[in-house]
Amino acid sequence: MTFIRKYKRGNKVYLAEVEGRRVGGKVIQRFIRYVGKEADGRTILSTSISDAEVEEVKLYGPLLVLHYLAEGIGLREHLGGYANEILSMVYAHCLDYQSVNHMQRWFQRTDLNMMLDLEQLTESRLLSGMDFLEQTDSDQLQRAIFQSVKEKYRLQNSGVIYDVTNTYLHGEKCPLGKLGHDKEGVSGRPLIQIGLGVTQEEGIPVFHKTFDGNIADARTLQDLLTTFRRYDLKSGTIIYDRGITSGWNVADAKALKWATVCGLPLGKPIQTFWRPVIQEAPRLPLADRVELNKTAFYVTRRPYALDQVKGHLYLCFDPRQQVELRDSRRAEIVSAQMCLQKGKAIKSGLEKYFDQNGKVITKVLDQAEEFDGYACIFSTRSIDKAELVRLYFDKDVVEKAFRSLKGVVKLQPIRHWLSQRVVAHVFICYLSDLLLSLLKFRLKSIEISPDEALDELKTMYKVYLRDSKHVFKISRVVALTKRQETILKAVDPKLLASEN
Repeated sequence: MTFIRKYKRGNKVYLAEVEGRRVGGKVIQRFIRYVGKEADGRTILSTSISDAEVEEVKLYGPLLVLHYLAEGIGLREHLGGYANEILSMVYAHCLDYQSVNHMQRWFQRTDLNMMLDLEQLTESRLLSGMDFLEQTDSDQLQRAIFQSVKEKYRLQNSGVIYDVTNTYLHGEKCPLGKLGHDKEGVSGRPLIQIGLGVTQEEGIPVFHKTFDGNIADARTLQDLLTTFRRYDLKSGTIIYDRGITSGWNVADAKALKWATVCGLPLGKPIQTFWRPVIQEAPRLPLADRVELNKTAFYVTRRPYALDQVKGHLYLCFDPRQQVELRDSRRAEIVSAQMCLQKGKAIKSGLEKYFDQNGKVITKVLDQAEEFDGYACIFSTRSIDKAELVRLYFDKDVVEKAFRSLKGVVKLQPIRHWLSQRVVAHVFICYLSDLLLSLLKFRLKSIEISPDEALDELKTMYKVYLRDSKHVFKISRVVALTKRQETILKAVDPKLLASEN
């Protein structure tokens, strides 16, 4: 395929039509003809533009932004020999993901051949790119990429939020797929677990790893903490939910000189610890009140050691949640009691609230309601109550990252059955989420989401013109809307300048 290339001779820039060919794995360019020159920022053709006709229209705007972000952190250099094929899949996941066997047609509708110097895209090369990605040292690659992000965006060592999700596989052939606790509540599907760490302040991905579907959440963090020290992250705070908490994880994080803020399940030992405090403390003292996002918490702190690691326990009480939980449970109990009176079956789990005669057992109900509205948090460092609440309850950046993985970048469904391609697929989704998080970082001044911005730029096409007389080819970008100009300027004013 031919395209226009610029040649600088002294102070002048000339344009020539060249043809790109792949020879021995490398792209070489053959000169075809002189087209024109550039002067005062304008293109002067060697023939009249009135002789030109539209040959093709390519998707350009969203790819321009994504490619700029990828180039800014040296992603192509990090990804090695199949970088262009991998990046084409990364960009597709951000925009309009097609399965590998449909990628070639999508690629032809885009301007990626020019951006990536990629003459054509075949299913074979895409699969080879996925295999290449899986064969690399995942930890080393992620560390190198994050280091580039850290330097480019001057990230501070504030902390890392970690969480685990799972997703399902189509079919039952992949060895990674195991039955486990499906977080979408669907039973019988083969699952994989994905652990993800993001920066506390910006929500930018730091690392991820794919696990078998039956690996416990706490075990995933334990595995990742063994490689955590190599990420060149100075001491900070790692934050995670109660399903991931274990004494080993807290101890390992402390050995790395990282503080931990984690949820603790309200099991019997924790209830026994807090029961005297709840019974003796005055009701909702004003000094304990902390407000976050229009929710009021009442927070009590006590010294505590978790598996010999000293710290503090924080008991956080949400009165509104208590009322909602109790009302919901009691409504179910009343409904179940009516069913029992009519000889009908009741919802599983409600049987414990009734005796043999169908009457409510008050003692059982009181036990169930005792800790409604309470959450328990453990911290290895003494933190102000308001800061503790913000750190733990305002950690939705990782939840948004998972929503992005599963939604915007099309993590589901995973149709590969080879383990290495499942792992590579998740890695590609991870890289897509990384680019979207960087785009969000750059768009924060104009309050528009990354997916909204990319959608707005989809009408920013590049039009290729062909002169029927001299057979030259040159491109033009369609006129930008005001909103498109605002988006490009927010990402980097240089992008706007380059299209004018």
